[in-house]
Amino acid sequence: MVISFAQATLFSRTSLFLRSNGHRSFTLCLPFSSSAVASSSSSSSALPADKLRLKKWRQPVASVVELGGVKVGREDVVRDDPTNNVPDSIFSKLSMQLHRRDHHPLGILKNAIYEYFDSTYSNKFEKFDDLSPIVSVKENFDDVLVPSDHVSRSYNDTYYLDSQTLLRCHTSAHQAEFLRKGHTQFLVTGDVYHRDSIDSTHYPAFHQMEGFRVFSEDDWAASGIDATYFAAGDLKKCLEGLARHLFGAVDMRWVDTYFPFTNPSFELEIYFKEDWLEVLGCGVTEQEILKRNGKSNNVAWAFGLGLERLAMVLFDIPDIRLFWSTDERFTSQFSKGQLGVKFKAFSKYPPCYKDISFWINESFTENNFCEVVRGVAGDLAEEVQLIDNFTNKKGMTSHCYRIAYRSMERSLTDEEINDLQWKVRDQVENKFNVVIR
Repeated sequence: MVISFAQATLFSRTSLFLRSNGHRSFTLCLPFSSSAVASSSSSSSALPADKLRLKKWRQPVASVVELGGVKVGREDVVRDDPTNNVPDSIFSKLSMQLHRRDHHPLGILKNAIYEYFDSTYSNKFEKFDDLSPIVSVKENFDDVLVPSDHVSRSYNDTYYLDSQTLLRCHTSAHQAEFLRKGHTQFLVTGDVYHRDSIDSTHYPAFHQMEGFRVFSEDDWAASGIDATYFAAGDLKKCLEGLARHLFGAVDMRWVDTYFPFTNPSFELEIYFKEDWLEVLGCGVTEQEILKRNGKSNNVAWAFGLGLERLAMVLFDIPDIRLFWSTDERFTSQFSKGQLGVKFKAFSKYPPCYKDISFWINESFTENNFCEVVRGVAGDLAEEVQLIDNFTNKKGMTSHCYRIAYRSMERSLTDEEINDLQWKVRDQVENKFNVVIR
């Protein structure tokens, strides 16, 4: 499902659709060009030894990746287009396919969910995990009834290749296509993308799984109950079983909620480690979606969950950046089929804090600022926090952000942190046309 069912799943993160109810203001602003980031990081052919050392941690950007069996060039994704806001750092994630690695926490979790559906439904659910994340605006938004003025369509929230093409925000982007092709029970898993804040539970690339099941009149006729109630009951039974499969014998509760593409809609919470934890969102599919895709006489249910959210809980992984680590001290801790092995921290290097203050303008957004920080520092940026915000007598507003730099693999030097901070300052000033204080 469009899910912020799943997109909402990184702990305190507000749901994609709940945000449309006034939780966040929406400012449509044209994206800054990603080409400046690319040129600044790749320029200079002759570098002194200390500069070369500073660049060692940067992951090289491939020129071609393979997505869903099709080779896609960097120039196809990071385009010289006024509506393109995809940086090289995001392009480099497209080929990683963490959810398809059997020895990775995300792959282990995905396979555990597969096992539940295979055993419970006799292998009737089809599984898709190799679909290209490049989709159309229609597939990502229109086909799942996202309103035309919804905040998620903003360039501030979504990575656009051009005005009609983007990196999917949710695995629901494939829902309509599968329905039209006649699929009635399926699981879709994949990497999804969202421009976001910087902290231990938010990352611009993450992974979701969507489940979908269609019923015919024969399925519910014998039950003697309304089709919608039949589908809702089957959905809850399915997901309660999944929660027990993953977490064991835990207390659960259903919370009524709202999504524009399901009615009724629910969130499942479990009582885990002395607290209620939201596991997923779900609901009975809106009839309009079924009608548009040749299923007028059917009912269906759908759910969506975020793999990182559940994996962080099940494996005790404290920082979402770790999922992308190639450090053997992390990767060697996990084995195929071993769900819930607890992560053992191999080190805790000290953070380095740097502040930056500037007068903002009307087009400034925090997500754009975080993109600049990520573009410069990559995964060395651990957190960005607004620590001061005031408006002077002239009506000018100032923001002060504290950036925490920390490597999960080594100690950082004052020299390289200062170098990063100056690059952040320069790019903030140039890209946003703001005045540094």
